[in-house]
Amino acid sequence: MKVAARSSTRIEFGRWVRSCLVIVVAAGLVPCFGLEEKSALDASFQATVDLLKTRSFGEKAEAARAIAAHTHPRTLEVLTALLDAELYTERKTDRVVFANGLDGGGFNIRDAVTGEGLGQVGRRGAKKISVNNRLRGLLRGLIAGIRLDDKDPDDRIAAAEAIADGADSSMREVLDARLLVESDAKVIAAIETALVVFDLDANDETIRLRAIRASASNLDGRVREKLTGISNDPVASEAIQEAARETLESIEETVARYKTIETVFFGLSLGSVLVLAAIGLSITFGVMGVINMAHGELIMLGAYTTYVVQTLFPGALEYSLLIAVPAAFFVSGLVGIGIERGIFRFLYGRPLETLLASFGVSLVLQQAVKTIFTALNRPVATPQWMSGSFELLDGLSLTFNRLYILIFAGLIFAALVLVLQRTRLGLEVRAVTQNRAMARAMGIRSARVDALTFGLGAGIAGVAGVALSQLTNVGPYLGRGYIVDSFMVVVFGGVGNLWGTLVAGLSLGVANKFLEPYAGAVVAKVLVLVFIILFIQWRPRGLFPQKGRAAES
Repeated sequence: MKVAARSSTRIEFGRWVRSCLVIVVAAGLVPCFGLEEKSALDASFQATVDLLKTRSFGEKAEAARAIAAHTHPRTLEVLTALLDAELYTERKTDRVVFANGLDGGGFNIRDAVTGEGLGQVGRRGAKKISVNNRLRGLLRGLIAGIRLDDKDPDDRIAAAEAIADGADSSMREVLDARLLVESDAKVIAAIETALVVFDLDANDETIRLRAIRASASNLDGRVREKLTGISNDPVASEAIQEAARETLESIEETVARYKTIETVFFGLSLGSVLVLAAIGLSITFGVMGVINMAHGELIMLGAYTTYVVQTLFPGALEYSLLIAVPAAFFVSGLVGIGIERGIFRFLYGRPLETLLASFGVSLVLQQAVKTIFTALNRPVATPQWMSGSFELLDGLSLTFNRLYILIFAGLIFAALVLVLQRTRLGLEVRAVTQNRAMARAMGIRSARVDALTFGLGAGIAGVAGVALSQLTNVGPYLGRGYIVDSFMVVVFGGVGNLWGTLVAGLSLGVANKFLEPYAGAVVAKVLVLVFIILFIQWRPRGLFPQKGRAAES
């Protein structure tokens, strides 16, 4: 039995040894098979790339198509190098190489198939594989066809647009195949636009006519260019030309509507800035009758506060505006209270003196800013969430920075209305505004109300500076461009009336934007000013006249 056991053990040991040998041999053969497969792939790709070594651009185009159809990992790199004029042939070996120019002349070269570095050659050591404009268009389309499989939807959209620009009808099959598996709506729209561009050049009149009618709602620039060419093409039939003209008219009507919407949006965004700039002035002018020429500099202080916040917290750019809003309100508000307590409280009832004194304050604030920050403009970065635009419809987009400023102005206005309508300070402000003597007789400390009201108006001016820092340069003269506009808004809407300020600011902003395309920015402002002068002659107290003391004076 011991002999049998030993025999069985030997058999098992032999099987185990044979199994190990099989595994070892198989492990050794796998890399060999992989190397053979890679070698065969490189050889096939090498033969395809060598087709580029010809003078015929037609043969180069066929070679480029063959390269694009290849599964080699350097397919995209070779096509991109050919497009960027970085594909050469080494004169000594006649192999195709990637070549990068050196500062002292000559090239640093790599094998186009294996990527192996081949060192450096002189200027005459390599010859460029030339391409013409037609071949460049083809290459862009082929590269885009490969990138249609990219994971990033934006890259796939760019690839579809590049194929449409290339105008290579052989790429239509690639687009059709991608359309069957694509799930992103924007990518699908880009592919469909590219297909329409191809169909607009079709020889079949039925296909061409169908593509023309399908383009009625397509605002893509390539489609409009194609339609314009078709409408003036003497070779095209009358039916095709007429259909193209009708489609173009429909597109132009859509573009005009979108243009009007954009103009209204830009006007409202400009109006919201004017409301922010004027609303504080409206409060102080209505309560105290002070003509504050330093109001623009209070706006400037808010903009500089934004710059300082971003400088102090460089790693918190995305939250910098949220920090800057209360900081700007606090800084400008304190400066406003200081101006009122130190100067204006001695000049009530003397509007000319307040105007001159406030003008002097504005010069002092400008010089102080120049001393601290110099006279150069300061950069204020825009957070990522305020960058870019929101595409409302195809061909209609709204910029995020102006949209957020419009919403921000609405929130500030709503908060101010709540303060004036629902708080004790608001009640006292309204009382002093309507009848200062009676308010004093009722025990309201008008001096305290004046200081807090001026501080509130100045703080809101600082908040307006935060918004303006996202639209214009931050410099010592930032407020100078808005002080006249602020006074126009206050006078037009009605002194001391918040709703009048809101309506006037938005109306003037929209009117300005509608006039600019016809008259220019400067003449548009002049026309608005002339309109306000004529309006004040007819209605001296503005759209919404204030009741009480403001009306009497």
